[in-house]
Amino acid sequence: MRTDKGTAGLSILISVIVLLFMIGFLAMLFALMSGEIGDAVYTSDTGTATNETLTTVCELGEDFTYSGLRDVICTISIVTNATDGVIIEAGNYTQTNCNLLFSGEASSYMNNTNWNVSYTYTYSGDTEASDVINETSGAIADVTDWFPIIIVITAMIVLILLTVIIITAIRGSNLISTSA
Repeated sequence: MRTDKGTAGLSILISVIVLLFMIGFLAMLFALMSGEIGDAVYTSDTGTATNETLTTVCELGEDFTYSGLRDVICTISIVTNATDGVIIEAGNYTQTNCNLLFSGEASSYMNNTNWNVSYTYTYSGDTEASDVINETSGAIADVTDWFPIIIVITAMIVLILLTVIIITAIRGSNLISTSA
């Protein structure tokens, strides 16, 4: 004899909730792991820029060409005025995170002029492993965008199943006559 009366569709609902929880847990676990592994698989690369022209350097600063690289560190070797080639002393500028800004007297002829800067830079370069991890992480991020839609569709299926079970139970109880 069946003893599961009153549990219409709950086993399906519980299965779906557990499935969604497991998918979310695995996505979170991979996201955390790929973040840690991703940092470990980058390679340390270096480069040199010679006489890179920074236009109209002022108090707001000007980014170097390679300032957008991952974990980049720039080390200036020389800064000159692009017009006359005069060396600009370190007291007239501040370099932070591959950004050079004028920090001398505002009335100086060097303010708001073009500067040439030569520097070396070190950054975390991509490897084949880091490319795979980044693509996989992006794909997992795209999957989580679908979670609300999946939950709504699942709720609709459960409600339809419950409606069908309730209608079948009412018909089976002879509360409604089926003859016309």
